[in-house]
Amino acid sequence: MEKGLRHTETVMADETNTAAAMGSGTLRVFSTPSMIALMEKTCYTCVQPHLEEGLSTVGTFVNVKHLAATPVGMNITAECTLEEVDGRRLVFSVKAFDEKGLIGEGEHERFVIKCESFVKKTYAKLD
Repeated sequence: MEKGLRHTETVMADETNTAAAMGSGTLRVFSTPSMIALMEKTCYTCVQPHLEEGLSTVGTFVNVKHLAATPVGMNITAECTLEEVDGRRLVFSVKAFDEKGLIGEGEHERFVIKCESFVKKTYAKLD
C-alpha cells in the first residue's frame, strides 16, 4: 500500500443522520458524528481492497472540524487521501462537502489489524 491512494463516498442527509437523531443536538441538520462516520468509512473503503484476506483497519484517531451545516435532503461527499504509511499505521487527510461546498476537514488515523486476533483479544475482556 502506498501513500496517495484516494477515495470518495457519498450519503444523503436524512432523518437518520441528523443531530437530533444521533443525540448530538436538537436540530434537523447533518450531524457531526455522521460526518465523522462517513469520513471513517471513506478511509476504510479506500484501503480495504489493498489488504490481504483476514486483515482490516480500525480507526484510532480523528481530528476534524465541522465547518458548515447541511440540511436534510442534500448530498454529502467525503474524500480521503492516504498521506502516510508507517508500518501498520495509516494517516489520511479527509474532507467533506455538501452540494454548496466544504463542510468539514481534518485528519484520520487507522491501524491495520488481524481480524481474528483483534476480535479474540477484544472479547477476552468478558472472561
